[in-house]
Amino acid sequence: MPVRTLATPVLSIGYHDIGTGPAVVLLHGFPYDIHAYAQTAAILADNEFRVVVPYLRGYGSTRFRDHATPRSAEQAALASDVIDLLDGIGLSRAIFAGFDWGARAACAAAALWPQRCNGLVSAGGYALHHLGSSATPSRPEREAALWYQYYLMSERGRAGLTTYRREFARLLWHQWSPQWHFSEEEFARSAAAFDNPDWVEVVLHSYRYKFGLVPGDERYTELARRLEEQPAIELPTLTLDGAAHGVAPGSDGDRSASFFLGQWEHRVVPGAGHNIPQENPQAFAEAVQTVSRWGANHRR
Repeated sequence: MPVRTLATPVLSIGYHDIGTGPAVVLLHGFPYDIHAYAQTAAILADNEFRVVVPYLRGYGSTRFRDHATPRSAEQAALASDVIDLLDGIGLSRAIFAGFDWGARAACAAAALWPQRCNGLVSAGGYALHHLGSSATPSRPEREAALWYQYYLMSERGRAGLTTYRREFARLLWHQWSPQWHFSEEEFARSAAAFDNPDWVEVVLHSYRYKFGLVPGDERYTELARRLEEQPAIELPTLTLDGAAHGVAPGSDGDRSASFFLGQWEHRVVPGAGHNIPQENPQAFAEAVQTVSRWGANHRR
């Protein structure tokens, strides 16, 4: 995927930009990269969308412009990056779509800046963290599936992620998408994004912040406070879950329902795991197209 570069107040963002028409920003997750959307982006561009796919902070060619900027990956920072990207490329509005961290960024940006969002596609439902609930345990089988988050709380986890970043990511790909038979070439193409010099620190901050173990970046304090209130999203929204997800198969629709007050639908994608856009690009592209139609009707 050819990559352009855009300077924002905080980052130099590497991004892919193809097609013309209604804009959609596709946001990847951890531990993935923009290649998760290679086929989805092509489908949408062929169907007359402008498709923008950025590397998130800490991935690929995206870099912090100032060495003193905290390597934060809190949800308010990820959401702000989306809006900075829109400003930089001259887009007033777009559909926000993502999975994993990308779903969190999309949900947060839609909640904080609804005037910039034409609709939302979120694989994983309402993906915002609630720090006040971070100490509340889940059932043991759910906790066991989140082993990597607890591992990353420790300095042993920092050393392990630094030394075995590819092995770590490959294991999660297998565990989260047990029916997806990705090739070594597909994995290697995305794994190159983890060589970003800030990747380890950004990943560690994401999970340590989620559990209240480290502070956020002060520039996002007010946005973080607003997100902690778990704001509802009053925009056309389609949520997705994979029926073959290795952690939470097809389970998030009911939990998310109360957070989406506009037109909303939940779909379960058969055979898909965590990385829905790469495992079933047609299903993800169809979700974006559906939300685009809803948004057009909403604005009439």
